[in-house]
Amino acid sequence: MVSLLIHWLLNAFSLMIVAALIPGFQVQNFPAALLAVVVIGLVNATLGLILKVITFPLTIVTFGLFLLVINALMLRFAAAFVPGFGVNGFFPAFLGAIVLALINMVLRTLVF
Repeated sequence: MVSLLIHWLLNAFSLMIVAALIPGFQVQNFPAALLAVVVIGLVNATLGLILKVITFPLTIVTFGLFLLVINALMLRFAAAFVPGFGVNGFFPAFLGAIVLALINMVLRTLVF
């Protein structure tokens, strides 16, 4: 349970960092980031999983790079439902998905 809480907080902190680095990627405040992380997780677990299964052949052909496109779409989709979290366009979502994954990886390595 504590590990889940730490992951949630780290993801929200990562989202705030991405918002500071990527133009077109906005997070209004930390509570909005906390809610956005929950919604992103739910979207990835449902719609993201379905899209990843459907587009598996395309993912194989592109050596996994198409997963970045799916992650960007999931960020845009989640931003539509969370007040205080916005992604203006596909390119900020694409770049944000990459930077978010890298920051999450670094923070999890430092903490765990």
